[in-house]
Amino acid sequence: MRRHIPFARLHNFRDLGGYRTADGGSVRWATLYRSDSLAKLAGPDARADLERFRELDVTTVIDLRYPWEIAAKGRHPETEPQTWHNLSIEHRPYDQAEIDPDVDPWRYLADRFAEVALDGAAELREALEIIAAAEGPLVFHCASGKDRTGLLAALVLGLLDVPDEEILDDFALTELATERLVADWKAAHPGRVLRWPGYGRAPATVMRLVLADLRAEYGSVRGYATGHVGLDPTAIEALRARLVERV
Repeated sequence: MRRHIPFARLHNFRDLGGYRTADGGSVRWATLYRSDSLAKLAGPDARADLERFRELDVTTVIDLRYPWEIAAKGRHPETEPQTWHNLSIEHRPYDQAEIDPDVDPWRYLADRFAEVALDGAAELREALEIIAAAEGPLVFHCASGKDRTGLLAALVLGLLDVPDEEILDDFALTELATERLVADWKAAHPGRVLRWPGYGRAPATVMRLVLADLRAEYGSVRGYATGHVGLDPTAIEALRARLVERV
């Protein structure tokens, strides 16, 4: 599948190309990617994956994780030539494995997205500016490539005027990786019980709530980006010039 780039160790590496825009354009293929942690490209057992990654000619990596996550799990291999940015957009850590099974899980996650959208304005602005100005393919990622990555992907697609339903569909594609994400968590935490049965899930309902919340507070995705985030409108035009092609 063109959207899903196959790797052995990466579970959620996807091309954001091909989505249609409201003005009849299409997001360029092989230009912007989203992923789970590229730290999985390090080590002797990741050589095949690293070669596959090199074939994509990525020039820029944005790592959305906390610095302490990078210290614990590593980063994209420093031997590689890509320009690397660490922009930790989430400021209030929480443990998804410990979410109360009795709460409304999708509203709970949407509320966490709202916190990131509120707290991470400076980092999100810088990420959007980097994406707009980058020369060559770029990939952004967090740990699972689901929530922090999902929010940035939704913002980019929203600023490109991709319809909501396609933004929701893109978010929900992480569901194809859920089983492997859960298996990774269990392997990394052999002494713990996974309390929350929705771990690794990414139903479209979550992103529908997130977009509704942004519009209720800021009027639109663009209003959020130019208002609270402080993104210059010229950066939005640069995003469109770089990422949208006429079909």
